Amino acid sequence: MAITTNAICNSFKGQLIQGEHDFDTSTDTYKLAMYTNAATLGKSTTNYSTNPGGGSNTEVTSSGYTAGGGTLVNQGVKVSSSIAITDFADLSFTGVTLTARGALIYNTQTNGGTNTTDAVCVLDFGGDKTATSGTFTIQFPAFTTSAAILRIA
Repeated sequence: MAITTNAICNSFKGQLIQGEHDFDTSTDTYKLAMYTNAATLGKSTTNYSTNPGGGSNTEVTSSGYTAGGGTLVNQGVKVSSSIAITDFADLSFTGVTLTARGALIYNTQTNGGTNTTDAVCVLDFGGDKTATSGTFTIQFPAFTTSAAILRIA
């Protein structure tokens, strides 16, 4: 069981070429779910699950955090210096007591009448991060071609 380094999911790469993800309109809703160090997440992750890798529930639990995580606010799409980027506003969970090792960004768009949970990317926090009766914030990088969370060069 492990959360392997930050990775764009392989399934997302194919779905992107097929036009299944839209970061520029409100048709797709992206979410971020957080996981303990017992989760198995990496570039081969295809969908959101409460227990990636099997076994017991590896998504974090706490009052103030709902299974499935929080909804992300997209910063839009920009192309500059031949690099396409998209990013999200910081996301905070308040009044939580939790420990998280990483996260999964996924798309909950409706595809053919069915809601999806298509994996976009895995975030590795580099170690366990905690909040005790406080606020846990996912701080996204700047919306620039050298730092945005998703970049295509």
